Amino acid sequence: MRPYKHPVRGARGLLGALLTALAALAALLTVAPAAQAGTAICEQYGSTTIQDRYVVQNNRWGTSETQCIDVTDSGFRVTQADGSVPTNGAPKSYPSVYNGCHYTNCSPGTNLPARLSSISRAPTSISYGYVSNAVYDAAYDIWLDPTPRTDGVNKTEIMVWFNKVGSIQPVGSQVGTATVAGRQWQVWSGNNGGNDVLSFVAPSAITSWSFDVMDFVRQAVSRGLAQDSWYLTSVQAGFEPWQNGAGLAVTSFSSTVETGSGDPGGPGNPAACKVAYGTNVWQGGFTAEVTVTNTGSSPVSGWRLVFALPSGQRITSAWGAAVTPSSGAVTASDLTYNAQIAPGGQVTFGFQGSYGGTFAKPSGFTLNGAACTTA
Repeated sequence: MRPYKHPVRGARGLLGALLTALAALAALLTVAPAAQAGTAICEQYGSTTIQDRYVVQNNRWGTSETQCIDVTDSGFRVTQADGSVPTNGAPKSYPSVYNGCHYTNCSPGTNLPARLSSISRAPTSISYGYVSNAVYDAAYDIWLDPTPRTDGVNKTEIMVWFNKVGSIQPVGSQVGTATVAGRQWQVWSGNNGGNDVLSFVAPSAITSWSFDVMDFVRQAVSRGLAQDSWYLTSVQAGFEPWQNGAGLAVTSFSSTVETGSGDPGGPGNPAACKVAYGTNVWQGGFTAEVTVTNTGSSPVSGWRLVFALPSGQRITSAWGAAVTPSSGAVTASDLTYNAQIAPGGQVTFGFQGSYGGTFAKPSGFTLNGAACTTA
């Protein structure tokens, strides 16, 4: 049973009591037998599985009005979404499809929860069908927790808003912008009384996209909202409606989590690495040459080096890697010709930038989620 997704964004003093009561309710109730794909689900927390891989859930937690979904082989469609709730509070539901575990209901064959340091890639794709006569967001959710829990609310929630219609906003306040997985986003951060929420809002609607979930996870780690020792517990794609919502659809969904060891939640085999960071600095500007050495016994296939530029520094151009964003928490990703790093091998990239104040070097680097030593 999933009694709620987000507590109301106002009335903070009531949130603790609400969270406790709803968690107790979830513990007392059992998940109803799954429906069959191709049938309608109108039960408040009704769910089914599709493709023997994913769970589709109705998850009507914020209203007593009727909500129904039709499950397809590749997703679902909202067929009835009665009622409305104030747009300055929480949404009324989260009909969605997911890979992983959500309030003890785990998708078939999932390898989640998985330790972040063990995950090399988490490729996913999603296609949405939108409507204009409703107030809603199309949200891709990524859940993180310090423990491999399969029940209840996780510590950190990452929300990726593919679309929003109406006068709604994410939890918290906007803290800036960022380029993640090659796209520009508004970044919001806050706490809903039950967990930290880091949201990425697209400036215009995205109908379909394929990306790596770990690009967003690394943003949470770099911003201090998660650690590499934490666990990815589930990834979900669906809608948060405030008003109406009939016709909204997830038309396709896929999610794979690739771990170094193949052992769910195990330590995996994260890359062992060493980073040399050489600079040429002049007044107001600098160049940096970064050499990454694979000090492990296994090849690295596809690499992402994450580090934080000191305050006041901004990248203006780069070579040998795709480097985004231009400031703050930065991810340097391989190009096609240098994606492989053999044991004992190296890859080098560089960039030019500007700075204000006193120049400093980054203090830490992680390669595919594993901390590197510095030369």
